[in-house]
Amino acid sequence: MKKTFFVAVFAVLVSSVMLAQDFQGVATYKTKRKLDIKLDSTKMQSGMQKQMMEMLKKQFEKTFTLTFDKQSSVYKEEEKLGAPQPAGMQMVIMGSGGSDVLYKNTKENRFTNQNEMYGKVFLVKDKLKKHEWVLGKETKNIGDYTCYNATMTREVEVRQSGFSVDGDKDLDEDAEPKMKTITTTAWYTPQIPISNGPQNYYGLPGLILEVNDGSETVICSKIVMNPKEKLNISEPKKGKEVTQAEYDVISEKKMKEQMERYRPRRGNGDGHSIEIRVGG
Repeated sequence: MKKTFFVAVFAVLVSSVMLAQDFQGVATYKTKRKLDIKLDSTKMQSGMQKQMMEMLKKQFEKTFTLTFDKQSSVYKEEEKLGAPQPAGMQMVIMGSGGSDVLYKNTKENRFTNQNEMYGKVFLVKDKLKKHEWVLGKETKNIGDYTCYNATMTREVEVRQSGFSVDGDKDLDEDAEPKMKTITTTAWYTPQIPISNGPQNYYGLPGLILEVNDGSETVICSKIVMNPKEKLNISEPKKGKEVTQAEYDVISEKKMKEQMERYRPRRGNGDGHSIEIRVGG
């Protein structure tokens, strides 16, 4: 009991000191997605199945950096070489897309998301969506930081997750999105007293170090506070400016166009074409 009290007091003291001064930092996050894809062995050899699942696993294992100060942040993926696709197999992943550069300003309650979609750069500008967090009492350590849990439950539209091989109709492109209840659990640390976190998460009394929504986990692996060189936290400027609602309409249209473009024509070619669509 005394140890727990000491940790809590220490966190408050550290937070008070940091609030009294300007500070910057860089947090590194790693993402991992739970895959629940069943493949028909009559359509694909076991060796190819194994290769495809390994490719998918790596596709969703990414590293991001969050560069932050007390009120703003820039979240972007670390660049890396893409894995080569196995001979005779073309994989097309259809999803909701990720952010190339995500700028958040929690003081002004707004964000700017610079996305490149099929060769065109968009600048999505809108208000930050309020998250209805429920603070919990559980604690755990992530690295050197004491974290507290918080949960959020919301209804979201999700589209069918699945796959098709050589144009088989395992994916229903015309299916209407369904409503699904998603419970998100976050772990935040008051030792870094900013209302920010990875992706579009924010709104807690401390930096969010881990998030899990049931299908994806984002966890902080490294934090550097107040580096010697001043960090550049600048809002992206390049791209066609649209609202989030406008971007969603454009994204859905482009996705359907790409699905039609990559749909194999029977009798053309000897290789396999595999299309994966992740709900979201």
